[in-house]
Amino acid sequence: MEGAPLARLTLRKDYLAANAGKRAPTPGFVLLVRARGDDDATMRIGITVSKKVGNAVVRNRMKRRFRELARAILPAEGVPGADHVLIGRNSGIERDFAALKSDLSKALGKIKQ
Repeated sequence: MEGAPLARLTLRKDYLAANAGKRAPTPGFVLLVRARGDDDATMRIGITVSKKVGNAVVRNRMKRRFRELARAILPAEGVPGADHVLIGRNSGIERDFAALKSDLSKALGKIKQ
């Protein structure tokens, strides 16, 4: 399970740039992937959950689940040298973690084609 290292997206411009990349909607989240085009193989991950999804407790729980999901799947299946953004959806709150894992794997497979 060793792949490219993971880093965090911190700047708003990076999130906006990822919005122009490939998009894979799933029941629990939307995955955006955009290749940066530099020679760095580091994968960057960004997570966003809007206030439409729920209160702060719900949003933070969802973000914790997404971070763990990214740690588990992205090093092996992610796109090296790309920015990955997970956007939380309402149906992702009660979704089983195993289902989220399979959703992320399928979404990455779709994007790699």
